[in-house]
Amino acid sequence: MLNQSLFSSKRLDWETPYCFFKELDDEFHFTLDPCCVPETAKCAKYYTPKENGLIQDWQGERVFCNPPYGRQLVEWVIKCQKEGSKSGTLVVMLIPARTCTAYFHKYIYKTAQEIRFIRGRIRFVGAQWQAPFPSMLVIYKTI
Repeated sequence: MLNQSLFSSKRLDWETPYCFFKELDDEFHFTLDPCCVPETAKCAKYYTPKENGLIQDWQGERVFCNPPYGRQLVEWVIKCQKEGSKSGTLVVMLIPARTCTAYFHKYIYKTAQEIRFIRGRIRFVGAQWQAPFPSMLVIYKTI
């Protein structure tokens, strides 16, 4: 029997494991975390829900984005694609690997510079189990 709580979107603030982030940061040298709370921020510069990273300009930043996986996910995918198309901007987004969605085909598959599928399943900080879905990194860059 499946644990249905694993599939709920009641909690939207799952924190990226430090070791996973550190490996990416060593490669990309991030400057901005646009969707976090102060306790989970991965960069010195970050936006909380109050500042709303969806309405901020990310031009010239090196962005690590682990967005909420609930209903707002599509908005974050569109924002990452838009910001990643700006000159001098890099966006690396960590999201569930849902290749059957319309947003995947419209905003990721046809426009991302790179897609990396994560082997295994991520265990987010504070989670009792690994995520019930595979994950991927979507990379947009004009640098």
